[in-house]
Amino acid sequence: MTEAAQLLPAELLPDVARRPMGLSSAEVETRRQEGLANRVENKTSRTYRQIVEDNLFTFINTTLLGIGFILILLGQPRDALMSSGLAVINAAIGVVQESIAKRRLDRIALLNRPTARVVRDGQEIEVDPAQLVIGDLLVVEPGDQILLDGTVAGAGKIDVDESLLTGETDSVHKAEGDTVYAGTYVLTGKAWYRAEKTSEQSVAGNIAAGARRFTVSLTPLQQDVNYIVRALLAIAIFLLALVLLSSIIWAYPFTDTVIGAAVILGIVPSGLFLMITVTYSMGALRLARQNALVQQVNAVESLSNVDVFCADKTGTLTANKLVLSQIQPIGDLSEDDVRSMLAHFASSMPVSNKTNDAIVAALPGTPQPLVGHIPFSSARKWSALSADTDALRGVYALGAPEMLGALIEQERDLDPPEGWAAQGWRVLLFASSPEPSSLVDADGDPAAPLDLRPVAWIAFADELRPNLHETLAGFRRAGVRLKVISGDNQETVAALARQAGFPADAVLVSGLDLARMNEIEFDQAAEAGDIFGRITPDQKERLVESMRRHGHYVAMTGDGVNDVLSIKKANLGIAMQSGAQATRAAADIVLLKDSFAAVPAAFREGQRIRRGLQSVLNLFLVRVFTVSLIIIAVTFVRGGFPFSPATMTLLTLLTVGIPTFALAIFAHAGRAPDRILMPLFKFVLPATILMFLVSVIVYLIFYFLSDVDLDTLRHASAAQVNNPDVSGALAKDALTYVMILCGLVLVVFTAPPNEWWAVIEETDRDWRPTAVAILMIPLYIAILSYPWSRKLFSVRLLEWWQYAIIAIAVVAWALGLRYAWQNKIFNRFVGFK
Repeated sequence: MTEAAQLLPAELLPDVARRPMGLSSAEVETRRQEGLANRVENKTSRTYRQIVEDNLFTFINTTLLGIGFILILLGQPRDALMSSGLAVINAAIGVVQESIAKRRLDRIALLNRPTARVVRDGQEIEVDPAQLVIGDLLVVEPGDQILLDGTVAGAGKIDVDESLLTGETDSVHKAEGDTVYAGTYVLTGKAWYRAEKTSEQSVAGNIAAGARRFTVSLTPLQQDVNYIVRALLAIAIFLLALVLLSSIIWAYPFTDTVIGAAVILGIVPSGLFLMITVTYSMGALRLARQNALVQQVNAVESLSNVDVFCADKTGTLTANKLVLSQIQPIGDLSEDDVRSMLAHFASSMPVSNKTNDAIVAALPGTPQPLVGHIPFSSARKWSALSADTDALRGVYALGAPEMLGALIEQERDLDPPEGWAAQGWRVLLFASSPEPSSLVDADGDPAAPLDLRPVAWIAFADELRPNLHETLAGFRRAGVRLKVISGDNQETVAALARQAGFPADAVLVSGLDLARMNEIEFDQAAEAGDIFGRITPDQKERLVESMRRHGHYVAMTGDGVNDVLSIKKANLGIAMQSGAQATRAAADIVLLKDSFAAVPAAFREGQRIRRGLQSVLNLFLVRVFTVSLIIIAVTFVRGGFPFSPATMTLLTLLTVGIPTFALAIFAHAGRAPDRILMPLFKFVLPATILMFLVSVIVYLIFYFLSDVDLDTLRHASAAQVNNPDVSGALAKDALTYVMILCGLVLVVFTAPPNEWWAVIEETDRDWRPTAVAILMIPLYIAILSYPWSRKLFSVRLLEWWQYAIIAIAVVAWALGLRYAWQNKIFNRFVGFK
């Protein structure tokens, strides 16, 4: 150790001189063999076991499989296949699709998971967290995540965010001997800590990777779907009770009762969950190809709900590549003197940041031994050091004029040079005091000297991200309000924002003003403001919280550790790949390659998902409600059971199964309603009532044509089901034909190819969903063409004049439905606006 270094306090020695000893490679291997290695499970998505369980072993699927087993025992293998087979097929498709997406997404996620810097064999190296062992010496700096429980070793000092453990947002100071916990994040400073527990043994336990773990926070769409499925399950329970009572009262055969139960359970749209899961997974996969990693499964759809998008300036709007632009001395010092001071100041600062790096790049200097230093923090917004050498003597501080200027006694206000902020430059104040100081008060807290004097104004230029204009314009076209929240001066932020396309009359709000406001004034400023400057991390969090409290769906982007609190508070958090580990861990979406241009693509993908799922819900609900009403009506008149598992399977396959996949795949981006329940009922109610009426009319017409004896039908056995003279099979066939054709017409109304069909949904002029609906007709004809397929699905060929009756009924229904939607007849009747 040099003589100069021997005179320094331990915490101010160069890193190598004050670093504790780490393990050797041999010691690491020995500990690994002793079972002291760390085990890491990176749960960026569900496990394969969870995927299989959640897709196959749902309540509805399990019940249908049980009913299928009973039907096999009763000698009804075809009905067993039809009642249980579709559930198994749906589950298998979901497992395959989600597994493919998981495999690809997990490969991408490996590039984004945090690494650990560890001292081994006297050198600092980066390793995967799974390669750590107990006793390892780890290095942490601002933005790093504490990966294992341990104790601070050596003379380093750090401030830590322990909010994931305690819920408290205040930073906690850590020095030698203090315990640090997995799942926490370093805010300021640099230190070493000795790992004492593995991830599984840590106090945080599962919280160690809590911000990255697969968790589900339901979006509005998911909440609405849950309400719908619960309601449909209640309807199914009511119908089951109705069938059971009818069976007891009218002595229906047990086999028929079981078949009826299978049909009723089949109306519960368990396929909705499959559709949502597959759609989310495929959406995440599409975004991964555009450099956006989805860390929460529903984050893409969640983005489509956003109506306020908050962006941090540094690293989000700008490329975070600062360049020293201007220096203007204050007082008698020359610019060369200031440059020399700045060069030594920046090169001597123990913990650097982007601003400091820009000075070092422009003004190389020689590191000086220090008496004391105060690292930069987002709360203070300034840093300082103290030295006692020929090159650098006294205290030197650099920071935001509003914060650092408050520590300087001046006869007049300090105003930065005119025009600097208007150019979008980051303006800082450089100040000094002639006498060295330890920079701590009597309690050991950081404290600047009382005799600071201004030295110079320093300006840094920052460049906007590529394609930023187009990105922000895309949000404005989508109706999303943009807000910039930054720690820089609001005038500087406003200048850059205007360069990016913000209007000249954008409302500016200062963090200093916010600090003096009461809660009501704060909420008003949060709502009215467009550009927020000199904002502290706590204020960022409060701004997001205020906007959410007033009904906004908020997205927050950032890259620094000072953005973590607000990202966690937002409905949706977005981080840059180059950002701090803490920020990436807390985010729902990580922009790979720092591509901010991927955000509009993610937004459009979310809108596409919402619109696609709304179209899917339209078809599901019309089918469910229509089938339910028909069952109730036929049961009421004791007219037998109108459906069999085979016909329900065919109806589901042709009108819901295949078309809904097409609707989800071919959906277009566009503004969707905030909540879907009301738009759904505006579509579903008229379609259901009119389809029920036309179905019942056709059913009755063919009953009369068949001259069915209802009394005989009511007491028909299972063996008589295939006898048209007894069972009224002709009416059931006609009902199946009508519902299939009406269902296919509904597909066209749901995704209208032109204006004529666009009476309830907007047209995207995309004929592909219509083409899929049309292709179902030859598929149905193919099923009718072969005896074995007709027998499999319990359908029969009809006479040409019977087809004509059905065609006339379907055309009349379609025209009546179009008229009802166009003139809002049902809307006025029930009071919809």
